[in-house]
Amino acid sequence: MDLYARVNILDGKAVRLPHGTLDEVIYLDADPVARSLGWISQGADRLHIVDLDAAIRDDFRNRPLIREIIAEVDVPVQVGGGVRSRLEVERLIDAGAWRAVMGTVAITDQVLFWEICRAHPGKIAVSLDIKENEELVTQGWQHGSGRYLEETLIELASAGAAAFLISEVGRDALESPPNAAALQTAVSIVDEEVVAAGGVRDLDDLRALLKIESGDKRLAGVIVGREVTSGRFSLEDARSLMAGAAKDLGPWSLDQLESAVAIYTDVLGNRGDRDVAMTRDHLAYFLRWLSGGTP
Repeated sequence: MDLYARVNILDGKAVRLPHGTLDEVIYLDADPVARSLGWISQGADRLHIVDLDAAIRDDFRNRPLIREIIAEVDVPVQVGGGVRSRLEVERLIDAGAWRAVMGTVAITDQVLFWEICRAHPGKIAVSLDIKENEELVTQGWQHGSGRYLEETLIELASAGAAAFLISEVGRDALESPPNAAALQTAVSIVDEEVVAAGGVRDLDDLRALLKIESGDKRLAGVIVGREVTSGRFSLEDARSLMAGAAKDLGPWSLDQLESAVAIYTDVLGNRGDRDVAMTRDHLAYFLRWLSGGTP
């Protein structure tokens, strides 16, 4: 699973949208280029850039800034926001974007979407913003589409989409868990990459995403941002967890070992062992080391 770092750009600045709308914009950084480089230095595998002016206002003032970010970083960059025409796709790809991320047009004009995918194979990802009932919304989260996740995934995969980015509108990434059911549906239905785009609350949520699978298919990535900058965990923490999930720990999974540690320390605590806290910490460090982390 790849770690994507999110950079939302509004009025030339990096911003946060706690609930996915412009009602509560939080300005984070006046220099999105520096912010992007900071993510790379922390270990992000890829960048996910969203041009909010283009997405919501059809204003493309941020495109030169996005071209600068692509030129400055040394990881793949996918760009979304206002990508509603073949011309915009071509401009982003010519600027060096790894993928162009489409949303509204992929749902409302599938003939055009089919043509764009055929012209740029492997370069078009689709951002699917859903309500809790899995209805898709369009135009920068402002309008219900009357379309639903499962049918849309099948149609867009057939059209040639390279990947699907799925997030739930109105969800606070620090308060509510990801929509695991929707992500499981997507992984089960399509062979293309599926990325959890709505963030996670903590490492437990990330651990839950790592368990989503269908046959040999798993989530291809997760997009993070606010949870890292707020101190919930670091990219290094996330990498350590992901390495542990992929490592062969013999006849037991990491979850089974952690569960056994919890039961063991509970037994010690019930016996009144005063050193139980130290025991628990030592065992936690041991499991981290066993799964590929640094104790």
